[in-house]
Amino acid sequence: MKVEIVNAMPKYDEALCAVIQSVGAEFGAVGEGFGPSDPEVLAMSENYSEANRSLYLVALVDGKVVGGCGLAPFGEHQEVCELKKLFLLPETRGLGLGKELVQQCLAFATQQGYTSCYLDTLTSMSAAVRLYENFGFTHLNAPYEGTLHNGCDVWMLKSLP
Repeated sequence: MKVEIVNAMPKYDEALCAVIQSVGAEFGAVGEGFGPSDPEVLAMSENYSEANRSLYLVALVDGKVVGGCGLAPFGEHQEVCELKKLFLLPETRGLGLGKELVQQCLAFATQQGYTSCYLDTLTSMSAAVRLYENFGFTHLNAPYEGTLHNGCDVWMLKSLP
């Protein structure tokens, strides 16, 4: 099995959209207020670039898109970024891909000068919540003002070096 993590490119957009939407549906993240319904999901490669201090990474197993994770500025806060859209197909969970994706995104965040990283997710995504906790994200009692995903019920924050 060959595992690769690469930057989002147009050739991966369609498969990535399908993964994000199918995994979202698996966890009930369907409709307005959930990440899989964001317009950017249709063309992730067009919405993430170093020029706007953002990055989206695609996980490939034997050349097949199996998921991804991204990082982008949060609203108007220059010092806060958001970890976004960590989705992996069920058959690839447990391979360490989520950990590697988050690690690379957080390293990028530090390089970009962000001082903290925010995320929102769902209680039902318990493996992801544990992963974030292991990276030092702490739970918040409410979403950050400006959060787009009002369907989420878990909000977390991590200070960056």
